[in-house]
Amino acid sequence: MSSRPVTSIDVARKAGVSQSAVSRYYTPGASVSKKMAEKIRVAAEELGYHPNVLARAMITGKSRIIGLVVYYFENQFYPEAVEKLSIALQENGYHVLLFMASNTVGDVEPVIQEFLGYRVDGIIMVSVSLSSTLADRCRENNIPVVLFNRDQPGDSLRAVTSDNVEGGRIAARLLLESGCARIGHITGFGNTSTQVDREAGFTEVLGEAGRAVYAREDGNFHYTDAVEAARRMFDVATPPDGLFVSDDHMAMAAMDVIRHEFHLRIPEDVAVVGFDDIPQAAWPSFNLTTIRQPMNQMVSATVSELVEAIEGNEAICKLRLPPVPVIRGSTRTTKA
Repeated sequence: MSSRPVTSIDVARKAGVSQSAVSRYYTPGASVSKKMAEKIRVAAEELGYHPNVLARAMITGKSRIIGLVVYYFENQFYPEAVEKLSIALQENGYHVLLFMASNTVGDVEPVIQEFLGYRVDGIIMVSVSLSSTLADRCRENNIPVVLFNRDQPGDSLRAVTSDNVEGGRIAARLLLESGCARIGHITGFGNTSTQVDREAGFTEVLGEAGRAVYAREDGNFHYTDAVEAARRMFDVATPPDGLFVSDDHMAMAAMDVIRHEFHLRIPEDVAVVGFDDIPQAAWPSFNLTTIRQPMNQMVSATVSELVEAIEGNEAICKLRLPPVPVIRGSTRTTKA
């Protein structure tokens, strides 16, 4: 029995069709008649043939591979986002190559180097920053980049986010309408667009109401850091009676501390608002009022932007999709 790999030529001979027909069969969007497609499918199955994606990339210049760079999966917003992005890309005929990176630009560089080696057709950065130098290198290699749930200053990179400024405004209004007098804020990474924008909207509405942030601590978008932030914030004689936390993951950490370490009631003693609306936010143990990011629309827009860029659309688009409040039991009854 030969150990030689089965080729498209072998499939074409067995199916009684041309090699170009086999190539079209395995090319998304290409035209092949149903009768011919069935012949090729049966022949490929009998021979155990699988197309060599990287070899095809060498010939066509297109790998049909998209690089997906993710910072971390601790926050359940991101596993769901990656799953939906992967499915949407596959439905468009693309394969997904997943890479993990830290939250610092320097650690993204080796990842981009690997992507260049794999000849990816495009890159989606999921809440990860990209330096201007690396962005330039991607452009030099004709690799479009779309930022998901993150933006960067300037107009050189495509980005799809929710309207984080408006989300921060909504959070402030919910706490003010709950009758909170001392409103605190647990933040994420201070240098990220998501945090900067959410805090800007939040403080804007507080300012319009003649208020200032009563207490502010950094949670760095991590559960353990948010636990420590909540301990510092509530270990005082007069703690906040309202709290905006920049994502649900940290909000749950804060709620655990508020209830179990300081024995305060939510929402009677402290009203809490999160951001994202991850599935756990609806669990009865949290029942968290939050700002929902329109994930399905964000995913659809991100994939659409990337596919258009791959197909030659050079227009740089920055989309900000409207978030919506989801009222649950961690805030008090709002005013009419």
